[in-house]
Amino acid sequence: MIYPAYPKKPDQRFFMTKINTEFKLGLSDYALTAYISLTANHPVNGSQLSRQSSIPRARIYDVLETLTAKGFVIESSKGMYTPIPSEEFIRRLRQDFETVLSSLEKKIKKAKQEPEKDVIWTIKGYAAAMGKAKEMIDKAKKEIYIRLSPEEGHHLDSKLLAAESRGVQVKYISMKPVPQTFKLQIIHPGPAPYEQNSNTRFFDIVVDKEEILCGMFIEGDEEGSVINWGQNKRFVLSGRDSLRHDFFHYFLYKIQNEKKELTQKETALYEFVQKDI
Repeated sequence: MIYPAYPKKPDQRFFMTKINTEFKLGLSDYALTAYISLTANHPVNGSQLSRQSSIPRARIYDVLETLTAKGFVIESSKGMYTPIPSEEFIRRLRQDFETVLSSLEKKIKKAKQEPEKDVIWTIKGYAAAMGKAKEMIDKAKKEIYIRLSPEEGHHLDSKLLAAESRGVQVKYISMKPVPQTFKLQIIHPGPAPYEQNSNTRFFDIVVDKEEILCGMFIEGDEEGSVINWGQNKRFVLSGRDSLRHDFFHYFLYKIQNEKKELTQKETALYEFVQKDI
């Protein structure tokens, strides 16, 4: 709310502005308003400052006492008050504020409980799930196992390629036929007959044996889909092992169902995955 001090002289108005509590920096609204008013017109006595700042006369001397005690205002002559230069005022506030923040940060670090890794969290909404997946990919240091459909690949493939280029092993399982893009990539064997008309898309990503994001997206209701994220060691390793066995599923399906031999490249991939425990 804004209060005009001199309604008859608009060009000399001063305003009392409500300052958000988060930014008071140890000073009340009245104290901040009084200082700003003093910078515009000084030296003045308490009565004059009350009028020009719209601070109640009953409060103005308490406010001046606070500002004087903090060194932000000086009594330049008997009963007349002058503010310190604004640059010095801001420097002191910033210094005090940074000191308080530093102290608060230390207290928070000391009191903070380690994140609960046994809890499985839920992430609702497609954008939130893709955002979490991108964050995980960006943090990956050694390996990424991922199973996804082209719809999700559209959002994540560029991030995955960037990870691969910095030395992260990307083990990519596409649920539908797509061009060969990654060094370690397979197409998941066709779904079973009962799955062919399914309106869901599987999505799983495990990074560095440390965290997993997994679930299913519902066609037409991606924003309503719920995806699970966690760092529980058993949950993570179980998910990773499931994705690793998708590679064996691919090799077995080709040999047994398609009656084809593995290519030299596929044989090398098989040997690699077999040792990737």
